[in-house]
Amino acid sequence: MRIAVVCPYDLAAPGGVQQICAELVERLQASGEEAELIGPGEGALGGRIHRLSANRSTVPVSLDPRMGRRVRQALNGFDIVHIHEPFIPMVGWAALTAEAATVVTFHADPAGWTKSLYRLGAAMGRRALRGAELTAVSPVALAALPSSWRPIELIPNAIDVSAYEMAVERHPNRVVFLGRDDPRKGLDVLLEAWPSVRSHHPDAELVVVGTRRSDPVEGVVFLGRVDEADKRTALASAGILAAPNRGGESFGIVVVEGMAAGCAVVASDLPAFSHVLGGEGVLVPPGDSPALARTIVGLLSDPARSTALGNRARRAAARFDWSEVVGRYRVAYESALRRHRSTIRGRKE
Repeated sequence: MRIAVVCPYDLAAPGGVQQICAELVERLQASGEEAELIGPGEGALGGRIHRLSANRSTVPVSLDPRMGRRVRQALNGFDIVHIHEPFIPMVGWAALTAEAATVVTFHADPAGWTKSLYRLGAAMGRRALRGAELTAVSPVALAALPSSWRPIELIPNAIDVSAYEMAVERHPNRVVFLGRDDPRKGLDVLLEAWPSVRSHHPDAELVVVGTRRSDPVEGVVFLGRVDEADKRTALASAGILAAPNRGGESFGIVVVEGMAAGCAVVASDLPAFSHVLGGEGVLVPPGDSPALARTIVGLLSDPARSTALGNRARRAAARFDWSEVVGRYRVAYESALRRHRSTIRGRKE
């Protein structure tokens, strides 16, 4: 099969959807499929990138009206078009018009007004999806979609779990944060909690991966953006992963990465994080710096508990391995291809 994996976000920018799409293409290619990643940005489809505010974050998309033609040309000749976030302009919209078997994946926990638009425009949205195979990455993403669009298959995001099992020294007093410096990611919540953590454990160290700040903070190391190998090393060397996100999360790939690395996970009590952890972590109220500090202090004071949590989390992460997820997407691709061929036969008859 020739499979196009379509991402509506700037492929050169860091982001969970971009990462998932790129890794899916790599996995499909490794299994012998002819797969290609299609999206906007430098070195891809081009197009000026606009950073729009959405869901307490920013999303890098292209609003270039020429993008529709570029997308349709790029998708010519593919058997399967797998569109991630199909209603994101302009790439998602254009990809929905491709003359190919189509699978779509919904990732987001959208804002309330978006959910209202989904409900009001349910019939129009279903027509735009044109009989595509529908998938969602989590119950949170699924809940945002109109019931009239179902059936919708739950297929989670994935990582290469074994790649996070690294032979590096683990520092029980090290806490790691992984993410962009968006308000919803909660870095400010963690930094507000950190002085209290240090007052109880002066040797505690916080390693921030994915962002860099100019103002120094005692006991905090800002690594900025790093490559995949350095990211996994940072996770594997830490005793605790802190995911203090404020909201708007539909899955939590960072939580899965921390689990796979064997970290004890302290995460905000968000439905998406709770679903991913499956009870193998500690949840705290979102935005509650004192509660976050108390929880981290408690784990630093009890390294045996922290180690046990990390070991259980690593085992639980296995259900998010690519070996499981790619097979489920293959089933969706085959179903979409059968439906598409049946539709073509129906037109000829």
